[in-house]
Amino acid sequence: MPRIILMGPPGSGKGTQGEILAQDLGIPRISPGDIFRAEIKQGTELGKQVQAYNDSGALVPDEVVIEVMRSRFSKGDTNVGWILDGFPRTTKQARALNDLLAEIDQKYDFVLNLDVPDRTLIERLALRSGEQGRSDDNEAVIENRLKEYYEKTRPLLEFYGKDVTPIDGTPSMAEVSQAIKTKLSQH
Repeated sequence: MPRIILMGPPGSGKGTQGEILAQDLGIPRISPGDIFRAEIKQGTELGKQVQAYNDSGALVPDEVVIEVMRSRFSKGDTNVGWILDGFPRTTKQARALNDLLAEIDQKYDFVLNLDVPDRTLIERLALRSGEQGRSDDNEAVIENRLKEYYEKTRPLLEFYGKDVTPIDGTPSMAEVSQAIKTKLSQH
């Protein structure tokens, strides 16, 4: 089973495509965002910290994310394959992931990047805010999230270099899913 790093800006469809892939391949989709949302819902100390970052549109600090991911990788279901959605988000996190994978004798097989123009991202995020009522999807926070993405996450495309497989994330959900499956089958 593959080990996939799924990248793309907020609103590119990472979560949706990650869920579809995880179900199709029978491997876990690991998303710090999902872990953090569960912690917020449960009202844990970690959840309260994360909520403060979310409300301002800032990324959760690398140290917190790395520790959460280290803990998640200690569960046995990651031995057969996985999809990382929303991690790594910084080069520091990418280096920590490389170290962690070396420790557990694993490596990633694919780095898939969903490319979507900013205008489409903003429209999608605003729609999601209305449909799901997510506090991290209001206009000011969306702009800050995109700024953070370009400053901190987009440089990962250079970090991973030739390992990055671009995927056009603008067509329908089904078309993007098919494009991903096609890319995975070509390797």
